[in-house]
Amino acid sequence: MRHVAVIGGGPAGLMAAERLAAVPGRAVDIYEAMPSPGRKFLMAGKGGMNITHSEAADLFRQRYGARQAEIARLLDVFGPEHLRAWIHDLGIDTFVGSSGRVFPADMKAAPLLRAWLHRLRAAGVRLHVRHRWLGWNADGALRFATPAGEIAITAAATVLALGGGSWRQLGSDGAWVPLLAARDVPVAPLRPANCGFDVDWSAHFRERFAGQPVKPVVAHFAGRQVAGEFIISKHGIEGGLVYALSAALRDALAETGEAILTLDLAPGRSRERLTADLAQPRGRDSLTSHLRRRAGIAGVKAGLLREALGVDGLQDSQRLAAALKALPLPLRAPRPLDEAISTAGGVCFEALDARLMIERLPGVFCAGEMLDWEAPTGGYLLTACFASGYVAGAGAGDWLQTQV
Repeated sequence: MRHVAVIGGGPAGLMAAERLAAVPGRAVDIYEAMPSPGRKFLMAGKGGMNITHSEAADLFRQRYGARQAEIARLLDVFGPEHLRAWIHDLGIDTFVGSSGRVFPADMKAAPLLRAWLHRLRAAGVRLHVRHRWLGWNADGALRFATPAGEIAITAAATVLALGGGSWRQLGSDGAWVPLLAARDVPVAPLRPANCGFDVDWSAHFRERFAGQPVKPVVAHFAGRQVAGEFIISKHGIEGGLVYALSAALRDALAETGEAILTLDLAPGRSRERLTADLAQPRGRDSLTSHLRRRAGIAGVKAGLLREALGVDGLQDSQRLAAALKALPLPLRAPRPLDEAISTAGGVCFEALDARLMIERLPGVFCAGEMLDWEAPTGGYLLTACFASGYVAGAGAGDWLQTQV
């Protein structure tokens, strides 16, 4: 019986364990640092479990940016259609929403995870919780901190699926980075992805509008535009529209120290029309009433105009119309790594072979968010985690067959 250790109980680790357990003669053990597996998976499903996306394959793969070639190879093995079929095999139906996103029929993550864990147990996979990986000892055994003290485990092969560095309270803390760096494994620095950004709001604006959505709006940055909505936070901005542009915004701040997001607060109205409407006499209307009646702008959008233009700037109809169509919003910095939905950076693909084995560490494979890739929300993150777990698990199994 060959013992295989899978370290990390998220989607990538569970999928790797399933692939490894599919072949008789292997004892597969999952070691999870938290009290239960799949905690980030469950949290991601609280607002509706968006498991993947139904868009065309070529567009889907473009979502992975600079690493689309590497992720495409994984999706060739286990892509969105494979993932949906796998979920159906668990006894859970899926449907495609109006946005093209794919969800379990009941929109929940917990039933899927329960069915999956049941199948893994039936296949003989053993789960060990509260086992935090500490690296290797001098003999090459895996070290774990457990409630009963430190233990050492010898494994014929190991799959690392330790997550990125966001949502520390759910287990993804990036503590594995120095452990691999000490073995000369190339690791790109972890950075926030799908994250919010700091903005220097005035105290009045922050107190008045924190927590409010800005919608509808179209945001422009670096030649891209995204329509939707975002949220004003006490620190700055967050939400789906921001996350869609977060990689480019983060990189611009890192490279130049500057990132100015341009907002169209009045989509559907031209600048010329706004200029003409706002130039109409106000009469007895206050400026607030005039903005609402002539341009449909009120509340948080009016507050953003005041933040950008000041009281004097609001009196000039041409300047006001220009700001409504292209309001500059300077961003100061990404929010901290631990607040991000996901992370960029991680184990470099150049350090891995096609099976996702670390070439410097034969028999050690990597999967999931700890690899150096990123993607927007919308099912792309989970799909690549499942795919990488599938490939790493299959790769570890193939490698085991070559060992005597």
